[in-house]
Amino acid sequence: MEKEKLFAILRLQKAKSIGTILAKKLIRTVGDVESLFKERPHILQKIHGIGTQITKHLLDESQLQNVDNELQYILDNNIEYAYFMNEDYPEKLKHCIDGPILFFKEGTIDFTNKRVLSIVGTRSMTHYGRDFCNQLINNLASYDPIIVSGFAYGVDICAHKVAMENRLQTVAVLAHGLEQIYPRSHKKYMHEMYARGGFITEFWHHENPMREHFLQRNRIVAGLSDATIVIESAEKGGSLVTADIANSYDREVFAVPGRVTDVYSKGCNNLIKQHKAHAITSSEDVIKILGWDNGLKPKREVQKQLFVELGIEEQKIYDFLKHKETQLLDVIALECNIPTYQLASMLLQLELKGVIKPLPGKMFTLA
Repeated sequence: MEKEKLFAILRLQKAKSIGTILAKKLIRTVGDVESLFKERPHILQKIHGIGTQITKHLLDESQLQNVDNELQYILDNNIEYAYFMNEDYPEKLKHCIDGPILFFKEGTIDFTNKRVLSIVGTRSMTHYGRDFCNQLINNLASYDPIIVSGFAYGVDICAHKVAMENRLQTVAVLAHGLEQIYPRSHKKYMHEMYARGGFITEFWHHENPMREHFLQRNRIVAGLSDATIVIESAEKGGSLVTADIANSYDREVFAVPGRVTDVYSKGCNNLIKQHKAHAITSSEDVIKILGWDNGLKPKREVQKQLFVELGIEEQKIYDFLKHKETQLLDVIALECNIPTYQLASMLLQLELKGVIKPLPGKMFTLA
């Protein structure tokens, strides 16, 4: 993209009182973003919804130095970006009226021909939520979805980590610029995130995480995805906002039901009760409602059968977990009629072969 065009986009992005919906309207009315700032003021004022005040904000030159600084940062650091009128802009986000006109990205992100799921929820995640999130992504891994979340504490980082463990692409939508990371304790995950997906933000490199930024980025989380899954949420919270936005985009929403007395299940239970979300109790709910169940065997399952040689007892464990999805060590020992002391050694061998995956609480599932 030419420097002049990128400069004009950045200038429009920061124009006071002009949101993304109005910005898109201006571009489409005038024809292209560069012409917008070359047009005579009285012509702009005649555009429906613009008027004198908006035109004044649009042509204000007080931010030109900041725009030039951001442009130079992008060029100097080879920052990748996506403009809403270009082909590399995610197709699902193009259908969102308030999707960003421009966002920045880092990593190895590829949204072409992919199933995309947003997984969100409370920062105060419980063991119940963590176990469900682990099991859900593990069981969906063979369908190779992209996992989108916000890189925050709790559900967000859990979803990113499990996605990376399953070698899935995972994308974090940030509420600040690329020059920093929040929370700082998650900086240790950045290298692997770059290798297995990356980061997206519409905020300039120096911008700090602010409350309104988190709410603003939620529309991107919802807009990028086929469906939004709320793992856990209190009665009020940002993940419920994301669910509402997903509903407004006519995307599917799922919520994990919980006990009525649990604080971090109230938000999910309310979504289900108000018919704003499907109740999700297993990966099958996602597969069926999104139409992923097309009769084709998942690639990873076929690879195990073709290339991993299993003994009689190992095959028995594999077949049991294939049917039960996730189970406790003691239950596996009982159902497969294998002494616990022998089973522990066999589970380790299966893990080394890449067939099974251990989970917290002595739980095991297929890798």
